[in-house]
Amino acid sequence: MEYTNLGRTGLKVSKLCLGTMNFGPHTSEEDSFTMMDQALELGINFFDTANVYGWKTGEGITEQIIGRWLAQDGGRREKIVLATKVYGGMGDWPNQSRLSAYHIKKACEESLLRMQTDHIDLYQMHHIDRNTPWEEIWQAMEQLVREGKVLYVGSSNFAGWHIAKAQGEAKARNFMGLVSEQSLYNLNARMIELEVIPACEDFGLGLIPWSPLAGGILGGALKKASEGRRASERQQEAIDKNREQLEAYESLCEEIGENPADVALAWLLHNPIVTAPIIGPRTRDQLKGSLRALEIDLTEDLLNRLDEIWPGPGGTAPEAYAW
Repeated sequence: MEYTNLGRTGLKVSKLCLGTMNFGPHTSEEDSFTMMDQALELGINFFDTANVYGWKTGEGITEQIIGRWLAQDGGRREKIVLATKVYGGMGDWPNQSRLSAYHIKKACEESLLRMQTDHIDLYQMHHIDRNTPWEEIWQAMEQLVREGKVLYVGSSNFAGWHIAKAQGEAKARNFMGLVSEQSLYNLNARMIELEVIPACEDFGLGLIPWSPLAGGILGGALKKASEGRRASERQQEAIDKNREQLEAYESLCEEIGENPADVALAWLLHNPIVTAPIIGPRTRDQLKGSLRALEIDLTEDLLNRLDEIWPGPGGTAPEAYAW
């Protein structure tokens, strides 16, 4: 396994991050335990979750599964960098969602209880809250850091100007602010190249791409369909929409003798701003297979051919759309 710093911090994380969103709804607790055990064996030390995962309001099912796994062995907690999120609705009452100081404090304490730990390594805001001022958000986060309940703070699904605003307010308070941004980013979703990635580069944030395989369509969807494997309705719509590009993409991957999923991950990893794509394997073989992406060397010619198949927005703003 290869390791890198999380943004401008001294924290070392694996270049692949284990996503746990399937734990509970799609992956049994027993299989989730096996997956986390194997991740550690492979050297993956970066685990990502969220308090809403499990999709039963207020229960935090995925965090509970992680907590019971951690409780089996006291040494496991010290081996991993544990990231979770706050924002989503954890109940029907007015203050059980978003980023008020009230909710941040309560949500953090509940996540700690569910995961049976005394601290969260990376506490991420799952979405921007336009109705809560930054001085309130940072005051709440600073308090959690002082108490040792949170070590680093990150964002998710922020626009570039949100990152700039957050960092400006943090600097005025002599607070470190954001150290990472978790964004939708893959060959088929490159919009963040306009402003989010430049903001991350300028402010020293690590980039943690979610959905690196575009919901599975970059994982060899056409070949799987030809083998009789059924896609979900949503995935089938995406396949139909991108069929011409997928045909060219899978043909290129076959030409170079690599699995489409591995090429998609390797493309993200070639960008130095990317800390670790979030992988969400459903089987042990998928998890182990993801490591191949770390070994693929994408030549300039291959990168250009991938750009032809999956063109981005044209570079960074404003040059992408202005003279």
